[in-house]
Amino acid sequence: MNDVKVEEELTEIEIQKCREAFNAFDKDGSGTIDPEELRNVLEEMGQKPTEEDVLKMINEVDQSNRGVIEFKDFLRAMARQKRMQREREDESDIRDAFDALKGDDGRSSIDAKKLIHIIKDEFNLTIDIEVIFSSNFL
Repeated sequence: MNDVKVEEELTEIEIQKCREAFNAFDKDGSGTIDPEELRNVLEEMGQKPTEEDVLKMINEVDQSNRGVIEFKDFLRAMARQKRMQREREDESDIRDAFDALKGDDGRSSIDAKKLIHIIKDEFNLTIDIEVIFSSNFL
């Protein structure tokens, strides 16, 4: 599960909310979400999962290979989802910044002089940006 560390991704409040959601799914109070419980929840959400869909969803998170989702599996899945969402947002922010810097000439590159100006003058960063960019780029 991509070595997701729950404690690094989820706050205590988010873990409590996960516990509430997990308990709502775990209708029989067994401490696990079995295929029938998962199917029922999905159907309550308006989905029509096949048995194969349900088993595939469980197998994606079931690290104990018991055919059920334990709370620790559920937390890992939620933490993984949160990380993936954050990474998508970070990537989107980077693309937006790149688009804003590249100008109107339609090229898919940023003018080095423009980047140096922004780093030094607009952001007041004290790094020696000229050293980073060799004269080949200027």
